[in-house]
Amino acid sequence: MLKSRYRRILWFFARVLVNLLFWDVILSSIGLRQISHRTRARRLQKIAASFRTLAIEMSGVMIKVGQFLSARLDVLPREIIDELAGLQDEVRPEPVESIRAVVEAEFHCPLEELFTDFNPQPMAAASIGQVHTARLQQPDGTFREVVVKVQRPNIPQVVETDLAALRVVARWVHHYKPIRRHVNVPLLVEEFSRTLLEEIDYIHEGRNAEQFAKNFQDRPEVQVPAVYWTHTTLRVLTLENVLAIKITDNAALDAAGVDRAAVADTLIDIYLQQIFEDYFFHADPHPGNLFILPTAPPDPATGRAPWRVVFVDFGMTGTLPPNLQARRIPTA
Repeated sequence: MLKSRYRRILWFFARVLVNLLFWDVILSSIGLRQISHRTRARRLQKIAASFRTLAIEMSGVMIKVGQFLSARLDVLPREIIDELAGLQDEVRPEPVESIRAVVEAEFHCPLEELFTDFNPQPMAAASIGQVHTARLQQPDGTFREVVVKVQRPNIPQVVETDLAALRVVARWVHHYKPIRRHVNVPLLVEEFSRTLLEEIDYIHEGRNAEQFAKNFQDRPEVQVPAVYWTHTTLRVLTLENVLAIKITDNAALDAAGVDRAAVADTLIDIYLQQIFEDYFFHADPHPGNLFILPTAPPDPATGRAPWRVVFVDFGMTGTLPPNLQARRIPTA
């Protein structure tokens, strides 16, 4: 299966490169540049749509590639960016039987011994894993509502296969001068690879979450779900379940009495602290990872309620290197 996956990725990108070579190089060289230019937007949109279909079918790394590319307006034209936007919302959930198998293999015991209740319907499905709500019994006999993030089956092998194929494609693309003039694709693939390999290490993600929480421990308007290390491994991450409102759900925020303008101001200030004071930042701030938690009912006099900004998913974080912290730019 992995060999077939590898060949399919190479075949897709080989066809794309031949298409670009024909339209942008060969036709231009024989005096048909106007035809190439006139059809370019439609051709790029078609290529992006084909990749979108491929990514949805293959899931895993291909979804991550689409997400990564959709954020690179500095590299790709708008036609491709627009087509790839929202790709995350089309991820197919993994059957609960497969998720159960991963959890039980990680802990070497039945799922029922780990959680007193485990919702078979995923709360969210992503490219690398998916999230289920559950209930966890504490040593003192109390129960905690948690979310359990579980990797899809065989993700390490899928990642290794897909990255190997993408490195080959990057070398092909690097020989294409129009692209090479704008971006170093092999370097871009290596950047993507480093980020992805960190993202599939859930222990690393848990530590990132705790570091972020420590950095904001004196700011009550920021909350990070607690990590339950007794139920966390490289492939399973158990977190406190913080029932909150998605930051883009304006109707729910208004109904809860949340001042959205104040949220925006606070969020900017939070990121300024991350970058200019902590040098450690949450690098995946899309709407699925940011929530608002009202902490009390609205005040009858003002209609406003107090709230906190909740950050989740610390698989992608960044650290500013010393030269940037010192405001120095390397000369070589």
